[in-house]
Amino acid sequence: MITKAQRQQLIKAACAARQQAYAPYSNYAVGAALLLADGRLVTGCNVENASYGLSICAERAAVFKMVSEGVKEFVAAAVCTENAGSPCGACRQVLTEFAGDVPVYLADAEGNFRETTLYTLLPDHFGPEHLEIS
Repeated sequence: MITKAQRQQLIKAACAARQQAYAPYSNYAVGAALLLADGRLVTGCNVENASYGLSICAERAAVFKMVSEGVKEFVAAAVCTENAGSPCGACRQVLTEFAGDVPVYLADAEGNFRETTLYTLLPDHFGPEHLEIS
């Protein structure tokens, strides 16, 4: 369970990361923030490319940054868009690789938010537990 102060800090960080987005094609800036178990925050923003398939969403940017910093799990996430949009399916899948049914806060540009959970966003998730690894 995260505190109200942690939730506010997480949403604020996602909205600040949104300001760094590079979105000249969609004009849809997105910021994401992950709360780690030790209280640190990791952020990411969407970065588009003229070759659209090479773009990266904010949520995946944050997850990849987290992993590159040696961490493999987060306890809450926030996403900030102009209109409190929800993560795409690919991001939902990547998020479930590194968290259980954690809280996810979907915020708009003014910081208004709604709370959901990762498994509500991706109820039939597929994760490492579904693989038979010998």
